[in-house]
Amino acid sequence: MKLVHLSDLHIGKRVNEVSMIDDQAYILTQILHRIDEVAPDAVLISGDVYDKSVPPAEAVTLLDDFLCRLAKRELQVFLIAGNHDSAERLAFGNRLMEQTGIHISPVYDGTVQSYALQDEHGTVNFYLLPFVKPAHVRRYFPERGIESYTDAIRVAVENMQVDESCRNVLLTHQFVTGATTCESEEISVGGTDNVDAAVFAPFDYVALGHLHGPQNVGSNRIRYCGTPLKYSFSEAEHYKSLTVVELGEKGEVRLETLPLQPRHDMRQIRGTFAQLTDQTFYGSTVTDDYLHVVLTDEEDVPEAMGRLRIIYPNMMKLSYDNTRTRKNQRIDGAADVKSKTPLELFEELYEKQNNQPMSDVQRAYTQELMESIWEGSV
Repeated sequence: MKLVHLSDLHIGKRVNEVSMIDDQAYILTQILHRIDEVAPDAVLISGDVYDKSVPPAEAVTLLDDFLCRLAKRELQVFLIAGNHDSAERLAFGNRLMEQTGIHISPVYDGTVQSYALQDEHGTVNFYLLPFVKPAHVRRYFPERGIESYTDAIRVAVENMQVDESCRNVLLTHQFVTGATTCESEEISVGGTDNVDAAVFAPFDYVALGHLHGPQNVGSNRIRYCGTPLKYSFSEAEHYKSLTVVELGEKGEVRLETLPLQPRHDMRQIRGTFAQLTDQTFYGSTVTDDYLHVVLTDEEDVPEAMGRLRIIYPNMMKLSYDNTRTRKNQRIDGAADVKSKTPLELFEELYEKQNNQPMSDVQRAYTQELMESIWEGSV
């Protein structure tokens, strides 16, 4: 049986205040083309379909269009809610959509919706477990002493009564211990939301959502497919792809990744302002990629963002990497201020903040400014 694994679409997301809706429409169309090439039996969408629990109208419209286009392909589609989704809103109309092969997990109520498909090797059972916290599961199993996320998922899995003689697939949206994170994800402080991979023992494939970097956890049996688009500059080096899963006989799992090409890539460029605005640097390769520009000038460049956007129209972020920003020196508040002049104190502050002394010109200007203030002329 052939499956396509998707997750973390985050439809409606804004990155650095830039709407990604057009980029998402572009990549969803590309995904549909890939699905046509692969001809899977089912598509798995493992949560964070929307970026917000109350998504904007344009996001709802885009998901509606995507699901309708999937339904026309007469596929079985299994979809769960992630931590960014409202499980109640996402499941609206689920019973009607099931008639077209679109199956959306309901709100967790102590039970997990399951479906069975057949192929030449027998039955494959699909279990749809939306994002849950310990409190969600504890509500239905108060006697189990659920304290951690691992406890919660273990109890939820135990109550699925999985038939391990069959092949079983779980869709879930959690942070599994040992996986690699990036800055665009919401992870609890101290790893309190970690789930031990051992709780997934009854399943032949676990289609995970939540983490944005594609990766296996322990083996190819437990996998994050990652986001189809880059949603932060920490993902600039990610290889975005579609995960294709092929289940053979019991215990046989094969994975393939198919590359996805975004409408706009997301990457970082660096150099001095003069270098990045020099014709010989950008030449005929002016890009419409989303950029994080890192300036290495020692002094801030006035209106750098606006001036650089003339050349790089989709520049999203500007930062500096220089002597001042590279080191964070601690300012000692215990210095003997009474024995030093105001100019000497200001010079010390400047040097600690910028990791370099004031120039003669700066020192003279500061002295003049201080005298003017004290004389009341400013």
